[in-house]
Amino acid sequence: MPQQTAPAALNKNLVILHFTVFVWGFTGILGQLITISAVNLVWYRVAIAAFSLFFYFILAKKPIKISVKNAGKMWLTGALVGGHWILFFASIKLSTVPVTLVCLSSITLFTAIFEPLINKKPISKMEIIAGVLIITGIVLIFKFESHYTKGIIAGLTSAVLAALFAIINSRFVKHYEAPVIAFYELSGAFVWITIYLFITLGTAGFIIPKAADIGYLVLLGTVCTSLAYVAGVSVMRELSAFRVALITNLEPVYGIIMAFILFGDMNKMTLGFWSGALIILSTIFLFPFAQKQVAKRRVR
Repeated sequence: MPQQTAPAALNKNLVILHFTVFVWGFTGILGQLITISAVNLVWYRVAIAAFSLFFYFILAKKPIKISVKNAGKMWLTGALVGGHWILFFASIKLSTVPVTLVCLSSITLFTAIFEPLINKKPISKMEIIAGVLIITGIVLIFKFESHYTKGIIAGLTSAVLAALFAIINSRFVKHYEAPVIAFYELSGAFVWITIYLFITLGTAGFIIPKAADIGYLVLLGTVCTSLAYVAGVSVMRELSAFRVALITNLEPVYGIIMAFILFGDMNKMTLGFWSGALIILSTIFLFPFAQKQVAKRRVR
């Protein structure tokens, strides 16, 4: 097969990422439909995802073994993944799907701050400006949606963890295939959450889901987690962690539209919420255009 040109590979990865973000937008809907607690929900999610990936390796007859050192690093990263998802679903249960998804948009700011520090590269003024605008939008939401304070704090903390593991994965993907990274990180998340549940609640912490929840959990664990996680990690070979974070901010658009169709959540939101959301989403859409204009001026 002929090798893809750089622009073709880039466009392909952008399409994959947009599809992945759309699928992630649906996880908020599933989080509201599933009745068990956020921790139990994520425990089942990562368990189903890790097992489905394990069977993928068996059926595809692909190698899964890596060094103990790197496996340990990925397992530790799994703690960030598990924490991110627990706080994400906790935020939904403490507020609404739109509030949680808009808070998750702060991934852009946190990535703009952490990526230069972790990867030891210059800080981009454009990225910081975009991040500050997003924070301005979040402050507006905080001001007018104060009854969702706990949900907003959980959502923002979830975004911090998401930014950190996205930056770490941008390093892993240079050396390992995306399914391998996903398997070890999701397995790690499963182990860490199991330990947490056992220490805090003992055997009572492991709740059997209702029949109505099982189908949603399987969908969440397979399509929305193992498949989407592999796709999301794989595009990092071509796209920077910041660009992935920026496009990931479209998740609120997809999620809010779906939440409105299914739950009518938009009716609960104030003018302050929509003002903040408008600032955040405008920044997401206008950032690539502004970046291109700055690049053109530098060339001149």
